[in-house]
Amino acid sequence: MRQLLTADHILTMAPGPERGVITDAAILIDDGRILAIGPARDVVPTAADATHIALRNHVVLPGLVNAHCHSGLLRGTAEGLPVWDWLETYINPMHRVLLASEAEAASWLCYAESVLSGTTTVVDMWRFMDGSARAAAGIGNRLVMVPYVGAHPDYTYFDTLDDNEALLERWHGKQSGRIHAWVGLEHLFYTDEPGRRRAVEMAKRFRTGLSTHIAEAQMEAAEVTRQFGCRPVQALERLGLLEPDHVLLAHCVWLDDADIGTLARNKVAVAHNPVSNMKLASGAARVIDLRAAGVAVGLGTDGEKENNNLDMFEEMKTASLLAKLSRMDATALDAWDALEMATIEGARCIGLDHEIGSLEVGKKADLIAVRSDTPRMTPLFDRGRYANLHHNLVHAVRGSDVSLTMIDGHVVVEDGVLKTADLAEIIAEARRAAPPLFARREAYLDSLRPS
Repeated sequence: MRQLLTADHILTMAPGPERGVITDAAILIDDGRILAIGPARDVVPTAADATHIALRNHVVLPGLVNAHCHSGLLRGTAEGLPVWDWLETYINPMHRVLLASEAEAASWLCYAESVLSGTTTVVDMWRFMDGSARAAAGIGNRLVMVPYVGAHPDYTYFDTLDDNEALLERWHGKQSGRIHAWVGLEHLFYTDEPGRRRAVEMAKRFRTGLSTHIAEAQMEAAEVTRQFGCRPVQALERLGLLEPDHVLLAHCVWLDDADIGTLARNKVAVAHNPVSNMKLASGAARVIDLRAAGVAVGLGTDGEKENNNLDMFEEMKTASLLAKLSRMDATALDAWDALEMATIEGARCIGLDHEIGSLEVGKKADLIAVRSDTPRMTPLFDRGRYANLHHNLVHAVRGSDVSLTMIDGHVVVEDGVLKTADLAEIIAEARRAAPPLFARREAYLDSLRPS
């Protein structure tokens, strides 16, 4: 099927001046890939047989890549604690009692929220991820599954490496390549030597990636140093966890210059989670220094419990503002940088920059359309001295301004409405699933309290 999209502006995020802003533009798509892109006067005459989607008063740009996320059902109920107290009080007890049906309901909810707000690719670290794969198959988003794995006999309340391997065998590369499975480790603390060896071996054997959390909190960095005799990133390198072809580390807040050099040398990518890092008082990652060293840095929302929404437009704005504040430099991490991190650099983090992340001939048709006839996008100048298209997208737009989301050439959201699933039923199922989960968690916590 051939499709023609016309729009007031297309922001390609391809290399070149002004990141490929095209005015009065068109994209021709054939069988889910971009066949032509450019001024409408050049593209439209070649597309007489195509289905036309007219996007008047819209900006079209690449679909956003959420480089680190957790599905979940704890939104607004895990508040007011630093990260390690937060994990012990709210999160780990939830993992001990979570059911597969509840995990699947959470993924349907989170992926629906994602595509409605312009995110086409989600890197999700979650549990019972056969359900996550079914959710992505139904909703139509691109998914990188990273199971919460405890590779240590003391952490049996997470998924296991056996679960992870089965997921790789069943789902990696399915749904026309939209669904990817990686090897996941919840944290270095939750591994032992045999578990670490097997995790690396699995990533190499399946030719896939490995992801984990590291250096998120100052207290954690000190504890890694105490247990392993070196700083967190150095520990990962010494233990072989940086060996797979694709390694994506979440957070990386507490790094020194040597750590940044190690990540660059090993071609390791980082998922920066500014809202989460601020909410949990974890700190401000050295994003400017990481990118200057050549490290690919993507943006992640983290989970619904440590962020409270999955709006990647909000994440772009927060990343830019946090960088400016932490460096006391108003020029730090400008709007173009933030857009790169949410699109092409996020794709690079997961080894998919040859397929997604920018709008170029031959790439997958993963794109979104943002309304430009809103107060938030007014005034709008696409080029010249007052060019503000990029500034508006990063500092003004919200996910609710997205009216169309297309993935692999399939329209998933149209006129702001989810087309591939029943949103009301997704919300209703999540609301049915949450109370029993909370009740079981409370019962578990009660069992630990002195009688």
